[in-house]
Amino acid sequence: MTDKTIKANLLWTDDEIDLLRPYIIFLEEKGYSVKTANNGDDAILLVKSENFDLILLDENMPGLSGLQVLDEIKKIDPIVPVIMVTKSEEENIMEQAIGSKIADYLIKPVNPNQVLLAIKKNIDNKRLISENITHKYQIQFNKLTQEISFASSFEDWKNVYKTLVYWELELDKNNDHALDEILKMQKNEANASFTKFIKNNYLKWFEQKNQNKPLLSPGIFKQKVYPLLDEGKQVFVILVDNLRLDHWKVIEEKIHALFNVTDDDIFCSILPTSTQYSRNAMFAGLMPSEIDKHFPDIWLNDDEEGGKNMHEEELLKKQHSRMGRTESIFYAKILNNFQGKQLIETFHNIKNHKLGVVVFNFVDILSHSRTESNLIRELAEDESAFRSLAISWFEHSPLFELLQLLSENNISVVLTTDHGSVKIDKPVKVIGDRETTVNLRYKQGRNLNYQQREVFEITDPAKAYLPKSTLSSTYIFACSNDFFAYPNNFNYYVKYYKNTFQHGGVSLEEMLIPVVTLSPKK
Repeated sequence: MTDKTIKANLLWTDDEIDLLRPYIIFLEEKGYSVKTANNGDDAILLVKSENFDLILLDENMPGLSGLQVLDEIKKIDPIVPVIMVTKSEEENIMEQAIGSKIADYLIKPVNPNQVLLAIKKNIDNKRLISENITHKYQIQFNKLTQEISFASSFEDWKNVYKTLVYWELELDKNNDHALDEILKMQKNEANASFTKFIKNNYLKWFEQKNQNKPLLSPGIFKQKVYPLLDEGKQVFVILVDNLRLDHWKVIEEKIHALFNVTDDDIFCSILPTSTQYSRNAMFAGLMPSEIDKHFPDIWLNDDEEGGKNMHEEELLKKQHSRMGRTESIFYAKILNNFQGKQLIETFHNIKNHKLGVVVFNFVDILSHSRTESNLIRELAEDESAFRSLAISWFEHSPLFELLQLLSENNISVVLTTDHGSVKIDKPVKVIGDRETTVNLRYKQGRNLNYQQREVFEITDPAKAYLPKSTLSSTYIFACSNDFFAYPNNFNYYVKYYKNTFQHGGVSLEEMLIPVVTLSPKK
């Protein structure tokens, strides 16, 4: 057997190794190199001198026991998978072995095919999964292309986006990245078609007779939160700013032991997909122009100085009162880990409120930090790395601690966000006066100069329930992966902002966002 035929280098340790010679020949014929040891001391010496892809280890040997050898092996090579082979099915022995991080176990007597299957499962697992994912995506590619081409309703687009996110996460598990560019191309195609859908339908959703509009930002409390209160449940609304659907899907895996997902939905963020508009609309239960009309002292337009999200709690309580609700409300906005820790420490005081609302700003801060910090940009250089960074934060965050406390106290959760973000890469030239807003994904102003085909324009803001600072105000929105850049500073804008995550415009990632109801497993 030449090196080219070797699939993996194995070590099999057993005090009756001579009796296992037929098994070893069988494995060698299958392409594996097998070294042997008939006691624990020899096995440890071999592990010190050679690299093994997998170790088969007898649990019951004279001298050092299998568990003792396992401990020594893990000190030398913590990563190598070890399959324990045992005559005993005693629970305490297996618990010790599993606690010592064995990869698998076999109970004697074993046959050669059992051993081969265990080896394949533990060595070839990633390769087999990768090949399976690749094969499945290749089969689904044409079907997904057709779904993108024929999507004509918001429900269609929800399904398309769910499928795209599913394959993004599946391909994250794939060691072969050959399909990444193909999926990216398919996602860009989907965003181009979604932009056409929004241009044709967005303003129609606000016509009084339209019964087919999707769930939009102002309807979240009315349709997702208040019905749970009517059922007598205690509810916490957790809004994670800038939480995309793919972020939610990886978080879902982490909270599986705490909650059942009883409603996993997608709603549509209003335009602009920015905190000032979409979050205020959600908490007020009103569109931006309605907030401006009824609470002119609260609403600030883009060109007015001052904090645009300083009155969320007040808007929430006004909606609560307008809807005839009498439940007590707790509200908090968490901008850093210190505030998060304070929230956890005072949980015993706030858990008795019938409705809790907590805003976590970390993911949004992360996306902006990525723009401003070269270090963060390098750590989150692509979509997959950005997800990884977000989930790493979540696992060690006060948000995760809060979810654990809510589950323990049998409190239902509505987890949602105000908008998503998209990775931008194509600059689009726009010219405006000094009063034009500075956002990269949308502009509002009087004297905007742009190519109409490159943007989604709303020339009459009243039709989209958007406030206008002047009678001639126009809103324009960047689409797909585009971003606005001024001609006089064009190269600077392109270099500084290209491949950053931004929000405010029209894309699947910004507009189609999760709203999830979680029921405690307590």
